[in-house]
Amino acid sequence: MDSSPLNRLPQDTFHQIFTHLPLRDIFISRCVCKAFNASLSSPPFLHLIAAHQPPLSLLALRPSHRHSHGGAGGGSSSPSLHVFDTSLNHWFRFPLSFLPFRSHYPITSSHGLLYLWAENPTQNPPHNHNTKTLVVCNPLLRDYKVLPQLGSAWCRHGSVLVGSPNQVLVLTELAAIYFSSASAPNNWQKFSSNLPSKPRSPVLISDTILALCDVGSPWRSQWKLFKSTIKDLQLTQQWTRLEKHEWGDIFDILKRPRLLVGDKNKVLMIGGLKISYSLHSSCSTILILRLDLESLEWEEAGRMPPEMFKHFQDSTKFKVFGGGSRVCFSGKRVGRLALWEERENGEADWRWITGVPGNGDGLYRGFMFQARLTALP
Repeated sequence: MDSSPLNRLPQDTFHQIFTHLPLRDIFISRCVCKAFNASLSSPPFLHLIAAHQPPLSLLALRPSHRHSHGGAGGGSSSPSLHVFDTSLNHWFRFPLSFLPFRSHYPITSSHGLLYLWAENPTQNPPHNHNTKTLVVCNPLLRDYKVLPQLGSAWCRHGSVLVGSPNQVLVLTELAAIYFSSASAPNNWQKFSSNLPSKPRSPVLISDTILALCDVGSPWRSQWKLFKSTIKDLQLTQQWTRLEKHEWGDIFDILKRPRLLVGDKNKVLMIGGLKISYSLHSSCSTILILRLDLESLEWEEAGRMPPEMFKHFQDSTKFKVFGGGSRVCFSGKRVGRLALWEERENGEADWRWITGVPGNGDGLYRGFMFQARLTALP
């Protein structure tokens, strides 16, 4: 590249050319040579990108738990985050080998930042697993930050919710811990959560926390939606049960419901659509419902086509991940992912994602990753 005419262009002109490329092409261009990498990673160029390019929305896979100790790549010598670009219909990966940890496990992301549970390399003795730490990084910039250390119980039993940058909540049935670099830069704040049961698929939307809880009996589940805010949890540890007479039996028609963050202050609830109200009712399809948090009105966002659902009928359980306008489904022995995707015009379609990287237990888990070159840990 030393003799390339591109290297003789003024830096401003070089930057202006690349601002017209899609973000995915900029990622690839940074790998061409050291000069490209330096120029396309410089603060002036990143400032231009922030003004011209929206983030790249990708579906990211979590590794299998039993393979996570060797790194995010399932025990490979080069740990990485596997992501799927729905626009290109293509899998690719972001290397995570820059992280100096004995093991790490990606769990979620927000605003272009990736969050991982990690085992500190300086931990002594080396095989003591009583302490874990949360790490936040941007794999595109190969930059990371370590949050204050936590006990392994939070890693095993807590749900990690992330909102704005450097705002993290770890939630369990009995307690919650909260970290914000703005309010307590070096400490976690701990308080009671006071939930009626173990929270299922809790989500954080702005400052609002939503969770499904089972308030039924040991013989029959009865799911209800609970709401709180970070401020309310800190001050009163109180939750509000969200319900309206107009909703009817909306929580009774779904089997194994779970929540995902939707677009524009909305939340998605996904589950199997029961054929009847009997205790062991089978399902006719998988249903996606959407709740507007301002009007508190539900609408049907989508239901899985019969020819696709027949591959999930024999699966005793299935996994759901994604958010916004994309929801992915995986099931044992299915061997691929089912994708629901809603386009900007409001129309939605269902399709298969094939070529999924290997997974030990057959059930794929994941999250949305909004790739940004400008997100700093």
